[in-house]
Amino acid sequence: MAKTVNSAFDEFMKNSVNLDSDRTVKAKSSRDWLVEQILSFPDNDSDFPAIYTEKNIFYGSFARKTKKRPLDDIDMMIVLKAQGCTYLEYTDRIEITVPDTSTQFKKLCSDNTSLLNSKKLINLLVKDLKGVSQYENADIKRNQEAATLKLISYEWNFDVVPCFFTTEDPLGKTYYIIPDGNGNWKKTDPRLDRDRTANVNSSKNGRVLGVIRAIKYWNKRATMPSMGSYLLENMILDYYENNNSEPSQYVDVEIAKIIGDLKSRVYNTVNDPKNIQGNINNLSWDEKTKISNRASQDYEKAVEAIKLENDGKQEDSIKKWKEIFGDEFPKYE
Repeated sequence: MAKTVNSAFDEFMKNSVNLDSDRTVKAKSSRDWLVEQILSFPDNDSDFPAIYTEKNIFYGSFARKTKKRPLDDIDMMIVLKAQGCTYLEYTDRIEITVPDTSTQFKKLCSDNTSLLNSKKLINLLVKDLKGVSQYENADIKRNQEAATLKLISYEWNFDVVPCFFTTEDPLGKTYYIIPDGNGNWKKTDPRLDRDRTANVNSSKNGRVLGVIRAIKYWNKRATMPSMGSYLLENMILDYYENNNSEPSQYVDVEIAKIIGDLKSRVYNTVNDPKNIQGNINNLSWDEKTKISNRASQDYEKAVEAIKLENDGKQEDSIKKWKEIFGDEFPKYE
């Protein structure tokens, strides 16, 4: 219940969009605890490869602080020492060749080859995760690119990606090599996503992360097809990177701008900021059209809501925002 648009958004962001601060602290603590358990796997299982601890990295929206409620997954990459393995890059995959000296990885190769099978490595990780105390369930993730673990007493899953860290290429770049879902491997670099998000937010006086979370909430309403979280996040970052104006301190003003921008941006190419995947906008034309139409309608409502607020009509403005965000948006009191 709220008397002003500002107090309505404060309440909405606190109770429906942003992660609860106490649960966030608990989540980080449980994540760090799990990493410690995983670091013991090589000591307790002679088949589990040594871990390159310094290169382990947290990734995903929780790590980038762009996660909205509910807190349902926490992502981490566990880097393994390569033991002399080498990789070869093709247009559609990366293959990792295992030397005869690496007996642990030899056991995880595809049948009758020296090629490391990413699914077999994930399954080894799943097996050892099942031995963790507080274990409830562990399995290979549906996309076959990670192990997923559920612990008793926590509402979130952990997605654990076994991976490797490359030596520098001729341009001095390094990458993480992760499972591709088909038994082979692919490149990524979550450091670039992490740094980009932090830098854009910092350059805009810390006002971007809350907008991203609010727009992700809007995106998940059943009023249109949902965009992938990573795609949407990059669309918003693209907007702010190419906009020199200072963001408003009022989140509703920025939400209106972003929804208005998405009307056309959803049709555009969205380049992977890591320069690995190319265009990450894989939405169909039908999906783009439906999202654009919804954005157009909600943008008109947002503009009207801001005008009503400026005219002192707080109740009418709050009702208009409620049309955009749905039942969880506070009522006027």
